[in-house]
Amino acid sequence: MTILVFGSTGQLAKSLHDTLPAELDAIFVDRATCDLAEPSSVRALLESKQPELIINTAAYTQVDKAEEEPELARTVNGQSVSVMAAFASEHSTRLIHISTDFVFDGAKSEPYLPGDPTGPLGEYGESKLAGELAALNAAPEATMIIRTAWVYSEHGGNFVKTMLRLMAERDELGVVSDQIGSPTYARGLAKTIWRIVVEDRFSPGIYHWTDHGGISWHEFAVAILQEAKDQGLLDSTIPINPIPTEAYPTPASRPAYSVLDTAKLANLLGHEPTNWRDNLKLMLGRL
Repeated sequence: MTILVFGSTGQLAKSLHDTLPAELDAIFVDRATCDLAEPSSVRALLESKQPELIINTAAYTQVDKAEEEPELARTVNGQSVSVMAAFASEHSTRLIHISTDFVFDGAKSEPYLPGDPTGPLGEYGESKLAGELAALNAAPEATMIIRTAWVYSEHGGNFVKTMLRLMAERDELGVVSDQIGSPTYARGLAKTIWRIVVEDRFSPGIYHWTDHGGISWHEFAVAILQEAKDQGLLDSTIPINPIPTEAYPTPASRPAYSVLDTAKLANLLGHEPTNWRDNLKLMLGRL
């Protein structure tokens, strides 16, 4: 099987590379090789490589900057995904496309189901939703969408690594306490994707996958501090103060609640997500 993975410099693609099963071979594509800001280059690469499976982890992910660059966000997250799906439909290729909790408005108080109504609050979420709709429209029988949230890993920049740096530099921190979601260790998500491939569990439609449990950013920060101290990554602890969203204004609005219901994919795989705190310990250990 020829597998093409878009977004090779990102956290998830790096984790897919780290966990690539021995029986599989994959081509990892970076922006220099194929820039999703140029959809024609996506088509050209696909025609050249003729993959049997496309895994798209690439995205315009700068949530706040997307408010200034909506056209670029929609090109990368929407139009280029449409090209992938069109190719999949024309060539009996399968597409696993990674999406986000930001397609929801955060008004619920219980986990979002894959079929729940969407309602993005900003341009980033709008662009990701556009990609979902384009893929499902172009290749409904060949597209598997996996929405995830709050992704972190030992690779690149993310909330966990930012917190570790700030905790080492500052005497105290304020972290938002009224946004609730589920941290997701990219390595765990990567293993789940490979399980779909190796066990031939591909099934078209929309799915959710995050680590198990819903917490606030503040609770996540407190846990990072405690676990990092226990593992010797920090010499001492500092106060982590809870603050409301309005005390940390950003150009783009975030959903107040974006816990995702993972039961549909868990039932497909016969495998439940790992608890978020257990995966945090694993990541810090690897770090």
